[in-house]
Amino acid sequence: MKKINYPVVEETLYQETLDNGLRVTLLPKPDFHKTYSLFTTEYGSIDNKFIPINQKEYCQVPDGIAHFLEHKMFEKEDGDVFHIFGKQGASANAYTSFTRTSYLFSTTDQVVQNLETLLDFVQEPYFTEETVEKEKGIIAQEIQMYQDDPNWRLFFGILNNLYPNHPLHVDIAGTVESIQEITAKDLYTCYETFYHPSNMNLFIVGNIEPNAIMKVIKDNQLKKEFEPSAPIKRDLPSGTEPGIIKESSLTMPISKPKAVLGIKGVTPLPTTEKEQLIYKTAASLLFQLLFGSTSQNQLSMYNEGLIDDSFSYEFNLERDFYFADISTDTKEPERFVKTIEDILLTAKTSPDVTDERLALLKKRLLGKHLQSLNSLEYIANQFSQLTFETVTLFDLTEIIAQIQLADIYQVVDTFFLAENFSHFFMYPEEVKE
Repeated sequence: MKKINYPVVEETLYQETLDNGLRVTLLPKPDFHKTYSLFTTEYGSIDNKFIPINQKEYCQVPDGIAHFLEHKMFEKEDGDVFHIFGKQGASANAYTSFTRTSYLFSTTDQVVQNLETLLDFVQEPYFTEETVEKEKGIIAQEIQMYQDDPNWRLFFGILNNLYPNHPLHVDIAGTVESIQEITAKDLYTCYETFYHPSNMNLFIVGNIEPNAIMKVIKDNQLKKEFEPSAPIKRDLPSGTEPGIIKESSLTMPISKPKAVLGIKGVTPLPTTEKEQLIYKTAASLLFQLLFGSTSQNQLSMYNEGLIDDSFSYEFNLERDFYFADISTDTKEPERFVKTIEDILLTAKTSPDVTDERLALLKKRLLGKHLQSLNSLEYIANQFSQLTFETVTLFDLTEIIAQIQLADIYQVVDTFFLAENFSHFFMYPEEVKE
């Protein structure tokens, strides 16, 4: 078991890749009563075209199947896994993103029993046509609920503009129509391909003894048989290919228009994992400089009544794509996106982008990061989201400190390109008398 010390944050990680390919990371926190575990597969909503294990031809599965599979994993022949966790004093959950699916529990008691339950239920699938059909109605209601959510529709509206030819624009849960096509056989095909231990990682943080917990994991895995590992072949269009829908809109029963400006990243990202994390951190700081609560831009837009408290911005960098979205509720949606465009295109000369403000925001970001390290949930989820193998969450302290204005300018030059901006508007429905 590899031991990695991080003296700056006073943390020690224990890592090992098991013989079956499962990557295990343990972070003991003896001062905590709680233990939090996250079992993740590198399989998300965009992975809908691939070569199944032991086959040679690509297959296309229905949209939403990764999320559907996540739901079905908790239902077994002898009952609901949530009930087992509850009896063992644990709280369990799961979630699916564009690129991964995670199963988790948190507990202050019976850590070993809950860990074995987590490993066993995720590694013992049980699907039947009857239970699959039953689940379709439940997930259809969930999809409809999100379709009625204006902010959810706004987000996927801009994604559809930015990625019209990429599965990223499809709702993670799929559509009511697409999930009707899912069969038990489809679920087993996806499970057997993507839930192999070599495509998964297990992260445990809390009041644990590393050697004892690692023995529990190894003993558990030795009881199970898996196919030999093989590289997974996905068929995905490049997330950095040029080509967007410049503008679109829809109407919904809302009281005030909504607007979002999206930016699609098309410039190839740096090749090393550390450089990618530097780029991601610099982009985050850049958006705080331009649009954060202490920026002149946000204050000016707020005073002009162009934005309200709904104003938000977000930068995402994932497996093979990166994008940003800036949105608000506003009575002047067209003027809002024009103002945002002007700010982005003049970012290098903005009075908000200075060495002095960058230094202040770096201190704030570092303080927030160090404070977040007191949250087991934050640590586990950040480790799961960082697909990097040579850098970790604990390297972020050093990376924040080394960000310079030159790194900020690099993001401006490679990301803020007018041809990759897109607008999506949502207008109130007209009241019919």
